[in-house]
Amino acid sequence: MREQKSDTLLAALVNGIRSPLNNLRRIRNLAKLNDEDNSIFWALRDVSFDVQEGEVLGIIGHNGAGKSTLLKILSRITEPSTGEVHIHGRIAALLEVGTGFHPELTGRENIYMNGTILGMRKKEIDQKLDEIVDFSGVEKHLDTPVKFYSSGMRVRLGFSVAAHLEPEILIIDEVLSVGDAEFQKKCLGKMESVAGQGRTVLFVSHNMVAVSSLCGKGVLLKGGQKIAEGFAPDVIGIYQKTSPGALVTSKRWDLEDAPGNDLIKVADISASPLKGSILNIDSGVMIQFLIYSAVENKSLDTTLELITKDEIVVFHKGIVLTSERNAEKGFYFISVEIPPFLLNANVYRVRLIIGESQRYLLFQIPDVLTFEIENSSTGMGSNLSSVPGVVRPNLEWKVEFNRNRQ
Repeated sequence: MREQKSDTLLAALVNGIRSPLNNLRRIRNLAKLNDEDNSIFWALRDVSFDVQEGEVLGIIGHNGAGKSTLLKILSRITEPSTGEVHIHGRIAALLEVGTGFHPELTGRENIYMNGTILGMRKKEIDQKLDEIVDFSGVEKHLDTPVKFYSSGMRVRLGFSVAAHLEPEILIIDEVLSVGDAEFQKKCLGKMESVAGQGRTVLFVSHNMVAVSSLCGKGVLLKGGQKIAEGFAPDVIGIYQKTSPGALVTSKRWDLEDAPGNDLIKVADISASPLKGSILNIDSGVMIQFLIYSAVENKSLDTTLELITKDEIVVFHKGIVLTSERNAEKGFYFISVEIPPFLLNANVYRVRLIIGESQRYLLFQIPDVLTFEIENSSTGMGSNLSSVPGVVRPNLEWKVEFNRNRQ
């Protein structure tokens, strides 16, 4: 319903008085709604926890659990419709690529603008500038407008600004996945350093290894509600047990109902053992998929990303389907083999990505397959016991003995 325009001074005064009262009434009515009202979607509901000074808190959960919404509320970007947040200290937040950056300003100007927003004086920012720029690695483009930065450059500078301007509370969402492995390692090291200085860190990530190594405490969200809170490894264990456990080793769709868009549709995909009937350490894996493409006169490519249940990317590998801009409308049947004695016993998810010219995304399915590699017993040795590591190669060893050193 639209508000009526105020044609007179008296009407404007009356509307000014009514507006806060109407807002308060809406909030009270919203708070009275029960869970059975299907017309209301709660991004967060009854989430309550305390974070002490100097604590590193990991906030975990599947996509749509409410993690990013929670961080936006804590960062004062979004106001909660009910409830309240008590914060003591200056907050620096990096919630998405380029958060708080003005695209028309240069990297240097954005550093000073962000520092000013955090309440720092120019002299304080001057003292930190070289350290921020060196950490971010964008010194050659420091005086270039941010709108010309790549997503990786923006996230590197954004993290560097947020971490180096000495906030009491540092809030980091899952944006580090944009950077490369070396930069992610630098970021984790910096967060450990920030936490070691007695400052508070709130960290959202799907990388359970990073959460367990960095965070002492964890909170698990599911469907906008808090499921668990406590010692980080314990909360991670609950998260893994409550993860969608259905193994899906094959899917097939009619073309009309197949996932995709006007350009690409995925009609069939499966994961099966290269040998034998069970997916285990020594069986290997054959992944096959059928895609329909309406793309013509373009260069097509496809990529598979294999991810463990701990959200560790095992590999991200692809193939060029048509390299000379000679794509034709029709079906492409693609298969790839993962050799035996490579994957360790674990549950794996497959992400399928289809692009153009190895630069432009046409379509992707995040979790198209889920399969489990089981332990097995091969040869004279037993592989039945669980061992750490993402990969479990069958290495070729050589031993020579001699009583005297040669």
